[in-house]
Amino acid sequence: MEREKLGGFISIVCFKGVITGMEDALGEKATAIALTSAGRTRGKNLVTELGLAGANPSLEDLASKLDFALGENGTRLCKVDKIVDEGDKIKVYTHETVCSAGEVQGSTRKCTYSMGAVCGAIETIQGKRYRPKHTESVLRGSNHDVFEMTLIG
Repeated sequence: MEREKLGGFISIVCFKGVITGMEDALGEKATAIALTSAGRTRGKNLVTELGLAGANPSLEDLASKLDFALGENGTRLCKVDKIVDEGDKIKVYTHETVCSAGEVQGSTRKCTYSMGAVCGAIETIQGKRYRPKHTESVLRGSNHDVFEMTLIG
């Protein structure tokens, strides 16, 4: 299904154009909801394609598999460094997210699509539903974009 000459990738500039165009048309909040949902769908499809749906690997193994699929060897959406279980929530530590790329330090940009993809992947593997939130950002002084996922129900 890839394009014959251009392959399966687009530039960050084009992807960011989609984000800002959606924000102009729909507003920031509606765009964040739509991009998180789209990311969730991508994450669910990804783990299904990888045969991980319901497999429930260790979080260390899952981080490695997601990093391979989403990082430099895969779609280049983001690097997944580690996933930490904190009881009532899971924290996913990422960097080089497509959403943060090209943003100036101090930007309030959230990694909605990347966060949604990681959350959808974890939800599909674990068979649980989470509420994701982007809690730390490389744009605001952190070493990682951290996605904190709280179990729903």
